[in-house]
Amino acid sequence: MAGDTALGRHKAKACAACHGIDGVAKMPHVPNIAGESTIYLEKQLKAFRSGERHDPMMSIIAEGLSDDDIANVSAWYAAIKIEVTLPE
Repeated sequence: MAGDTALGRHKAKACAACHGIDGVAKMPHVPNIAGESTIYLEKQLKAFRSGERHDPMMSIIAEGLSDDDIANVSAWYAAIKIEVTLPE
């Protein structure tokens, strides 16, 4: 199921403190998720929700997400365009 980016942006407000609404991490131990694939993001969120993966914060947040929420948040973060600059 393809997610809705507008609904995902709204739901991502809960993610913004750590991952930023732009998907750029606000803390050094948190990954950047902007531009990640929806497949990867959905798999990770479902793993946190099921307990297959554990993180004190992510496990709690993912517990309350429906499959639609996961698809929408994943669509939002995947839709963010990023640029990469290689070092010289």
